[in-house]
Amino acid sequence: MNKSLFIVFLSCLTISCSTGNKVFVDRGFSNVRIDSLLSEKLSSRAVLIDDDVLWYAGNGGKVGSISLKNNEDKFSKTIERDNLKLEFRSIAQTSDHVFVLSVANPGLLYRIDKKSKEIKLVYEEKHEKVFYDSMQFLNDREGFAIGDPTEDCPSFIKTTDGGQNWQKVNCSSLPKFADGEAFFAASNTNLILRDGKMFMVSGGKKSKVYISEDKGKSWIASETPIVQGEAMTGVFCADFYDGNNGIIAGGNYQKLDQNFQNKAITSDGGKTWKLIAENTGFGYASCVQYLPGSKGKSIVEVGANGLFYSNDSGKTWKQLCKDPDFLTIRFVDTKTAIATGKNRIVKLTFE
Repeated sequence: MNKSLFIVFLSCLTISCSTGNKVFVDRGFSNVRIDSLLSEKLSSRAVLIDDDVLWYAGNGGKVGSISLKNNEDKFSKTIERDNLKLEFRSIAQTSDHVFVLSVANPGLLYRIDKKSKEIKLVYEEKHEKVFYDSMQFLNDREGFAIGDPTEDCPSFIKTTDGGQNWQKVNCSSLPKFADGEAFFAASNTNLILRDGKMFMVSGGKKSKVYISEDKGKSWIASETPIVQGEAMTGVFCADFYDGNNGIIAGGNYQKLDQNFQNKAITSDGGKTWKLIAENTGFGYASCVQYLPGSKGKSIVEVGANGLFYSNDSGKTWKQLCKDPDFLTIRFVDTKTAIATGKNRIVKLTFE
């Protein structure tokens, strides 16, 4: 195994967290250690943590898992279908299975047995406009995935039997999308499930947040102050710490350094949004994630300008790493995260 290890010295934050009462104390990080978990030709925007196992999916039909205790314990597979060039940007899990969903036509959803590694196709959709962007499970039976419109509403599929069968929801039960409004499959964070609420974030010529409190049966829409109006503008990623506090980010993919009108927060469950850190911090954002146990104070972002960190709910940001190739990030615990980059998957340890 090739293992790269280097330390980026910085004046930033140290985290102390008591899991019992979730006390979060800012002490000041002294460095970030980056360890290579996987190095191969791969573009991955879909990762999840299953206890001590990292699961990933990416381009070329590649899926796999890596033990976080012993990264020599790995599983990898290339899923093939006819002569299609499959690319997976959505991943989700139940207790027994991992699900990966491809972008573009046809949309293909596969179920992977965590123990046997058996792979089964459980949903297929053919349409010239089909493009699925994000997928999440609420519990071991109910799961949801969203995609770009094939009609005048978002594509929305769901399962109620643990992912064995999936159904596409009719447009009559979904919000109408404006012309040029869609989702961005940047980091599998367009769909968020938190505290009984469901959030969809859109971008493009119109960028909104859609909220459902009844598992997608009805929706309310809220306007966002994020830059929009062009095909590659709007909200690219989101996270919610709980049912009330959340962050959206993105910007203009064609102006990667533009760091205004690209990040906003909510404290009322997504109904209203307030721009933060205007003209400071990062530009285009691919993924934002709250640090566990931080009470919504600490957030990490990866995107075109590297890795940024905030410990005041996004008001101010500090650059921890200049690497512009990270696409998505997920926390393992309060000190450790997994990130994907160009042709690699790495473990980030904050010390």
